Amino acid sequence: MQIRTLTLSLLFSLLAAGPAGAHDYTAGGIQIGHPWARATVAGQPSGGGFLKLTNTGADDKLVAVRADISATAELHTMQMDGDVMRMRQVDGIALPAGRTVELKPGGYHIMFMRLKAPLKEGSSFPATLIFEKAGEVKVDFKVQAAGAGAGGHGSGGTHH
Repeated sequence: MQIRTLTLSLLFSLLAAGPAGAHDYTAGGIQIGHPWARATVAGQPSGGGFLKLTNTGADDKLVAVRADISATAELHTMQMDGDVMRMRQVDGIALPAGRTVELKPGGYHIMFMRLKAPLKEGSSFPATLIFEKAGEVKVDFKVQAAGAGAGGHGSGGTHH
């Protein structure tokens, strides 16, 4: 009986630790999955940040990001304009209720502008995501290879 109780207790502990080990966070009804950034080289002035936002609550919006790694952090989108991919800053990223919005290379993303130091593969850095309704949440961005795509599987680079 004691072994069974110990086993159930250990299983519960592992399950409770799961989200932290999986690099996920929550702010109100917003689930934040795997924040990551691409590695940069010395002298590169900016870097891209990516993550997945799943809204299980009411409509919300990602309105800002703060990070000490850079002078500023901006929300951006990339869109095709004829044959040219254009990047522009946006005031926020809508998070409709019941939907998932992925910030990924070639689409919505975070730009860490005027980096204070290169983003080194294998390191991580803290940032604060600011939502219109869900408030603020601190997350850690894991730095992956320079050519990493969504999930770090390499899909070429976003150039700025």
